[in-house]
Amino acid sequence: MSFQIDKTENYTLIKLLAEKLDSNLAPSLKSELVVVSTDGAKNIIIDLTDTRYCDSSGLSALLVANRLCKNNHGLFVLAGLQEPVKKLISISQLDTILNITSTVIEAKEKFSIPD
Repeated sequence: MSFQIDKTENYTLIKLLAEKLDSNLAPSLKSELVVVSTDGAKNIIIDLTDTRYCDSSGLSALLVANRLCKNNHGLFVLAGLQEPVKKLISISQLDTILNITSTVIEAKEKFSIPD
């Protein structure tokens, strides 16, 4: 598995354990997001600390997460973006619609949860 999932009462943290979020990983991430959402998670944090590359299918998976959270009246947060991924998100102008934090700790703070 290329990601690790940690469910808490207030949010679900998905840590990508792969260097690339591309067409090989994006479909399984999307499937997992749908499962997590169906199980009742409305707040999702995706930790991209280990991810150094993202393509359009990866961006699509992130947008699926954002949409699922919005549909469930929750919050989606991206954390730990590496510079190449941050640039792609900025060029795509997704930084204007996605909640982005520098660290997972900052992301957790959005849910008012002390660490």
